[in-house]
Amino acid sequence: MEDLLVAVRRYVQRYALFAPGAAVVVGVSGGPDSLCLLHLLCRLQPELDLRLHVAHLNHGLRGAESDADAAFVVELAAAWAAPCTVGQVDVRALAAAPGISLEEAARLARYRFLAGVALAVGAPLIAVGHNADDQAETVLMHFLRGSGAAGLRGMLPRAPLGEYRLGGQRIETDKQMMPGEQREGGARAQGSNGAQEGHLVTSPARCWRGRTPCHLVTLPGLWLVRPLLATPRAEIEAYCVEHDLRPRFDRSNEDTTFFRNRLRHELLPILADYNPAIRDVLVRTAEVMAGDHQVLRSALASAWVEVTVPAGPGEVQFDLTGWRALPPGLQRAMVREAIHRLRHTLRNINWAHVERGVWLGRTGDAGQSATLAAGLALQIGYDRLRVADEGRPWATNAPQISAAMSLAAPGITPVGDGWQVQVRLLSRAALPADYDAGADPWGAWLDAEVVGPALALRPRQPGDRFQPHGLDGHSVRLNEFMINARAPRDARAGWPLLVGATGLAWVCGLRVDQRAAVRP
Repeated sequence: MEDLLVAVRRYVQRYALFAPGAAVVVGVSGGPDSLCLLHLLCRLQPELDLRLHVAHLNHGLRGAESDADAAFVVELAAAWAAPCTVGQVDVRALAAAPGISLEEAARLARYRFLAGVALAVGAPLIAVGHNADDQAETVLMHFLRGSGAAGLRGMLPRAPLGEYRLGGQRIETDKQMMPGEQREGGARAQGSNGAQEGHLVTSPARCWRGRTPCHLVTLPGLWLVRPLLATPRAEIEAYCVEHDLRPRFDRSNEDTTFFRNRLRHELLPILADYNPAIRDVLVRTAEVMAGDHQVLRSALASAWVEVTVPAGPGEVQFDLTGWRALPPGLQRAMVREAIHRLRHTLRNINWAHVERGVWLGRTGDAGQSATLAAGLALQIGYDRLRVADEGRPWATNAPQISAAMSLAAPGITPVGDGWQVQVRLLSRAALPADYDAGADPWGAWLDAEVVGPALALRPRQPGDRFQPHGLDGHSVRLNEFMINARAPRDARAGWPLLVGATGLAWVCGLRVDQRAAVRP
């Protein structure tokens, strides 16, 4: 069936899936898709100068049948002169973790294994056999679960593995040859379990832990490629018959307790009654959404530069006015991007999570917060919008005081966090001719005769009032003043207040009391 070879060659060229001389790990389960993929890549190998390495993971779900699949792949790789790595994992044990299904556990284990093989053999590319029917099912799954352009674009022909959450451990390599690998052609499997401990080195990585326990896995420079993504399953099966490939068949693909299988065997046939070309429609939708998503990402990149402001580690901050001026689609995209940068994934982040935060960002007031997901919240400041760990206080440029402390007068008193208070006694003649009480928020000229020699620093107390300099002696509640002065809500209770004989003399960093201020 030369037409399929021509079509796949054209697809590979269109999306630049392989550079000449590239090393490629080919995931082979033994089923029709992966068998067809490997056969086609072997035929394209001379003209593309590919270096192929077969990888097979025994999921241990079907007992002797799974073992037979592994043996089949090993024999096939040997017959086609391709080096091979075989591994085994207990997927049911992985699925025992809270919040992870058997399907998800198998997917995580499979990509983790393929990435480990790629790192070990120095291959930047991992080729898998996803086809057009798989793409249609993926788009439909994402639609039913709720998704925007990013989800409705389905799978991509070529995508960076980048940072993946792969089942709880960081993938590294000790640079040794992987189990089951034979570098000079041929193939072999080692031991009854395939993989051996010691060749895949695992270590914990710091990240948020939600319902599904997992760690961040950094996989720099690895790409997932799908040469058959535009090829219908029927053409793949016909190709196998044409070339007498005799694939293995996994009975679990008929098990409708799995969500994807229910779509494949139950829902899609019903939808085909309404539109016989439903699979083609879904595949075209994916291509359209992929283009729309590129446009959105370009707009997002520009908005990100314009609207983000410097922030500390573990948080993303936006200029509130700039963010509110964006169209709703970009507001959502900015929040999603902030979540992704902080958690390195958008899995289990749905529309409701993002929309809750976006709505508050548009309409809320300073001090309000909306729970997003993954332990994050969107918080509104006076002039900023922030995505950060839920409950995280805003950073402030003021020290926090938990109890009253006497100040050396004159002298220097440390107050914590690298801050100190220096008190000097000066004559009135030292007052600058152009003195402005508000020019230096962290320096204050106080009348020594009014405040007296016994000075102290203390936090806020119930009922605190003072007369802000410049308000003609009007007394205001301290809390009201701090709100109007835009002191961060989380920092108000411990904000440093200097008190003397007449009471509150200086709200440090904000304003002196009218009665305590030196008069020129």
